[in-house]
Parts: sequence; C-alpha cells; structure tokens
Amino acid sequence: MDHNKLALPVGTTLDRFIMRKQEDFPYATGELSQLLRDIALAAKIVNREINRSGLIDIAGAYGSQNVQGEDQQKLDVIANIRFIRALRNGGEVCTIISEEDDEMIQTGNNQGKYVVAIDPLDGSSNIDVNVSIGTIFSIYRRVSPTGREGTAADCLQPGTHQVAAGYVIYGSSTMMVYTTGNGVNGFTYEHSLGEFFLSHPDIQTPATGVIYSINEGSSDSFSPGVAAFVQQCKAQNFSARYIGSLVADFHRNLLKGGIYVYPATAKNKNGKLRLMYECNPLAFIVEQAGGKSSNGRQRTMEIEPKVPHERCPVFIGSKELVDQAEACLAKEAMAAEKASVAK
Repeated sequence: MDHNKLALPVGTTLDRFIMRKQEDFPYATGELSQLLRDIALAAKIVNREINRSGLIDIAGAYGSQNVQGEDQQKLDVIANIRFIRALRNGGEVCTIISEEDDEMIQTGNNQGKYVVAIDPLDGSSNIDVNVSIGTIFSIYRRVSPTGREGTAADCLQPGTHQVAAGYVIYGSSTMMVYTTGNGVNGFTYEHSLGEFFLSHPDIQTPATGVIYSINEGSSDSFSPGVAAFVQQCKAQNFSARYIGSLVADFHRNLLKGGIYVYPATAKNKNGKLRLMYECNPLAFIVEQAGGKSSNGRQRTMEIEPKVPHERCPVFIGSKELVDQAEACLAKEAMAAEKASVAK
C-alpha cells in the first residue's frame, strides 16, 4: 500500500502561513504576526461561545446600549471582552477602538506599535435566530512615539494607512479572511484540531455579479441616485440577497460577485455603518481582491476620519457594479446642481 495514502496532508495552518508571509514586510520583527495570532485565538474562543449560545444562558439582550444607541446582546459583551483581553495580553497593541466602547481603550502596552479598530460581533441582532454573524478588524501602525499611551492621531488614520484587515465569519463553517496588502486569503476552522487551515488562497472577487444586497425596507427614503441604481439591478434581473449581517453579505458577494449597499437615508443621514471598524477594513479586503469600495462619491479608504465612531455610506463589492452605482449618484448630483442653478 502507498504509505502516502495513510496520512494525507491536512493543509497549511494559519500560524505557519503568517510566519511564511512575514518576509513580505521589510520592517517586520514579528509583532504583526503575533497580533494576527492573538486575533485568531480570540476568534476561536468566541466561536466556542457562539456554538454554546443555545445551550447556556448567553443569548439574548444584555440590558444596556452601546455608544451607537444599539441594544447590546450578551454575546456582544462576551466577544468584546475576549478580543480586548487577547489584544491587551498579546502586548503588541497600544490602543483599541471598539464598537462596544465609547472611548478609546488604552491597553497599558505603551511600547506597542499597533492600533486596532474592531467590531467584536457584527450582526448581533441575528444571534438569537442562528444566522451567520462575524468579527471585523483593522490594524494600523501607531504614528505617535512609543513609550506613552496611544493618541487620537494613532486611531484616526485613513484606511489607506492600514497594514492589515480582516474578518471572521461564524456560519456553517467558521472562516478567518485577512489581508496585509499582498492579496486576500481565507482560512477555515477545523474544530477537532483547533486550527485554522488555508482553504481559500488568493481570493479574487468577480469583476461583476448578479447579486445586490440592500435593505429595501428603507426604499422610501433612498435618494434618487440610489433608487435609480436599485431599479437598474432589477431591470437586469439581479438577485436580491440581504441577510442583515454585514460580514455574511460581504463574504458571499466577495466570493460570488455582487454589491453591498448601505446608503444615507432619512433615518441615517450619514449612513449606518462605521468607517473605522466596518467600512475601512472591508474596503481594504475588497480592493486587494480586485473589487471596489466607495461612499458613492469618494474612495472609502481615502476618507479622513474625524471621530472614532464615524459613520459613512458604503457601496462595496464587484468593481463594475460599484462604478454603476457611482454613475447613478453622479447623475443625481448633476440634476441637483442644475435645479439649484435654475432657482
């Protein structure tokens, strides 16, 4: 018998992949690699808690609201604690911005060279109904001198300054997808071994697609440009797919081709999604995969952030579809300008 058939390879682990890719960074001394491992460890723990949520009393509302005015779920709080603890104990991060905390979090690691912006558990409204949820993170190099606490300048950098970004999706399988600016790779969690294994190397998103993801329950308050784009999608017989978990909708469209849209509405005049820990990290990923992200008029990663929890509209996904959406918004702007001149 061929001995090779008795012990087939299981694949490349996340740790081994990170170590091999460390040479992509001439300035790297191992801190970023360790930071990514810390995030992966916290993701494993959160994955365990999510899988137990129907069996023990950790589902449901926590009884308070976060800085966004949103009701916190118990798993929101658990995930926030787990990721902050992992990042603090890892020692590489000086400051954290979390969706669940009003202020910047100082870790006490004043020698840390990195800043992390994180949404510990995206899509928490879907927790109780067993729908895919996720974690989104963004990593920046600090710009202030080490040896002291991180500053607002460290945290409020445009997305073009990201050194790494990624997300974890807790679904039918648990996956971690990340980029360090050299392509996008996805890793699937193997529960029995407790390891993430490379399953989706060098992800490339299709240039176009037939899926549009938008909450059409808000259609009465769409601007004319957004409404026109949605009508274009329908005229081309696109499929409407909207889960309500950003990570899940984004992940599907990244692999299959499509566009995710959360525009400005009457209720959310600046959009609903947060620039620093939702829009920027996913924009970095989609651009590295050949796609595009915009607020409808400007590249997402070129927006200069002003506050940690800043919101912005987002049009993200296959490049051709984002271009079409931008064209509709440009026509809207031209029509508004003409109407203004006519007055």
